[in-house]
Amino acid sequence: MKELDVITIGRSSVDLYGAQVGGRLEDMASFNKYIGGSPTNMATGTARLGLRSGLITRVGDEHMGRFIREELERHGVDTTGVVTDTKRLTALVLLGIRDQEQFPLIFYRENCADMALCEDDIDPSFIASAKAVVATGTHLSHPQTEAAVLKALKLARDGGGRTALDIDYRPNLWGLSGHGDGENRFIASEDVTAKLQSTLHLFDLIVGTEEEFHIAGGTTDTVQALRNVRKVSGATLVCKRGPMGASAFVGDIPESLDEGISGPGFPIEVFNVLGAGDGFMSGLLKGWITGEDWVTSLTYANACGAFAVSRHGCTPAYPSWEELQFFLKRGVRDKALRKDPDLEQIHWSTNRHRSNGGDWSTMRVFAFDHRIQMEQMADKAGVTHEHIGFFKNLCLDAALKVADGQAGYGILCDSRLGREALYRAAGSGLWIGHPVEWPASRPLTLEPEIGPDFGGLAEWPTEHVVKVLCFYHPDDEPDMKAEQEDVLKRLFAACRRNRLEMLLEVIPSKVAAVDDDTTAAIIQRMYDIGIYPDWWKLEPMTSKAAWSRACDAITRNDPNTRGIVVLGLDAPEDQLAASFAEAAQFDLVKGFAIGRTIFSDAARKWLAGEITNEEAVIDMTNRFDRLCRIWDDARATAQGSRIQGIPA
Repeated sequence: MKELDVITIGRSSVDLYGAQVGGRLEDMASFNKYIGGSPTNMATGTARLGLRSGLITRVGDEHMGRFIREELERHGVDTTGVVTDTKRLTALVLLGIRDQEQFPLIFYRENCADMALCEDDIDPSFIASAKAVVATGTHLSHPQTEAAVLKALKLARDGGGRTALDIDYRPNLWGLSGHGDGENRFIASEDVTAKLQSTLHLFDLIVGTEEEFHIAGGTTDTVQALRNVRKVSGATLVCKRGPMGASAFVGDIPESLDEGISGPGFPIEVFNVLGAGDGFMSGLLKGWITGEDWVTSLTYANACGAFAVSRHGCTPAYPSWEELQFFLKRGVRDKALRKDPDLEQIHWSTNRHRSNGGDWSTMRVFAFDHRIQMEQMADKAGVTHEHIGFFKNLCLDAALKVADGQAGYGILCDSRLGREALYRAAGSGLWIGHPVEWPASRPLTLEPEIGPDFGGLAEWPTEHVVKVLCFYHPDDEPDMKAEQEDVLKRLFAACRRNRLEMLLEVIPSKVAAVDDDTTAAIIQRMYDIGIYPDWWKLEPMTSKAAWSRACDAITRNDPNTRGIVVLGLDAPEDQLAASFAEAAQFDLVKGFAIGRTIFSDAARKWLAGEITNEEAVIDMTNRFDRLCRIWDDARATAQGSRIQGIPA
């Protein structure tokens, strides 16, 4: 059995997309950063659809090259074939959305890494691991990259694999026009036509727009161009026709494009055509490689193309398999797909990265985001609040010692008192939660740095998870409830706008009496008002019924949630062990986020000058490690009971 379904080969770049829509590229004030390049887009697009994908390309030995590699890995793309070029920079593209017809772009590709791909970069064993190899036209434009592509194609064919070509014609990448002409999709060239036609016999599937078949076929008569391609290739030809969908031709070319095999189109608003072809190709490859008929494959392709033209960016626009199935079953509700809340929730929750690249099926989080409590400790010890920031660095040291590079560990740390620790945690592999609430506020207010319009979140690293604690109860007075809900709704919108995950912590027991239905009622209310937290942080509940109802409320509304972490409320270890035993019976509960039980003793003693830095770290390391083992044991016991059929 082949390890991979598909390997794409060719361009890989960083796309800087103008964030402002409707203006000139000259006037863009900010840019969103995505991975790009047709083969890279297709590798990630097919991975989102459930294919096992790999990529062959080159990236620079610098920050942007590492960004591409890490993004590919987060999407699940095999990067075995991604070569790091120590002499060249990663390719860069600047793009904008001017209006429905104009999409200016500038390719920064002078001596770039991906155009240095050579035959030595093609590993026969890697090619042999895939069912199919997909090439794109740009890498046929230079003798060195062409040689690499031809080697990969020959190896694939000799090994019984299938091959496909996305013509992907960009005239200025063939040297036919200047740098400012990146948007141009067609310039006739006998040389380009001859080069393409010399390779077309190597493919089982050839895909292109009408203009791309014009260059491949050497004429602007589309039917004749297809016939010219057919003379040199027996491949299935798929001609993309914009809003008219696409037509597939498996044999002789008929008199009209309408006589080809087609799938249903989707009436949607055209927002951004850039990357639409790569989305289309991703859907087509999903059907082609998994053995679907051409109507089904074209349906996938047309739908994926529809997603792409309705959203910002290329790769970020492409759907997950779950999202595609939902869309095909339900259909179009809003022609601007990015404005469909149900679709956008599925898009977000099934495509978001693992926070900080980690595996968060288990969550062991050291929470030292406390502000008031630590300020009170410092005041009692008679030291300045500047000491708190230093102590939070010691907390981070303890967390890193326990984690020891393993997945499933994290921290909660604030930026007002713990900014340096937050900076140090970046890229450490820890899950990072970052609080926004003003401590103990009710009604809920946020830290001043967030700003009245929540614009402060635009400055946050995307690996940070926005954590907000709200003292909320179903029996709150209407005015209190409305004020708190308004803050939460605006915060949720700001999180999504800035591509930040959100953790919602609710503690109703500090407000009024609670029963087995209280937490579940709060959870349902949040979903009813349109808030879909990625994470929930809930106080320990000792009733199985309360946990069951809370978990049911979450999974009923959001089956793709990250899960729940349990908070500690400064409980001693024996009480936490009992609450862990109850919570661990529910798979939706991923672990804990606990602070004072770990740091309180060390903080008081360290602030009072009674213990050294090292002693404080050792004390917190031991306490955090014990809690981790208590949770792991509770989970193992719960799982063992289920396996043996023992009622929990």
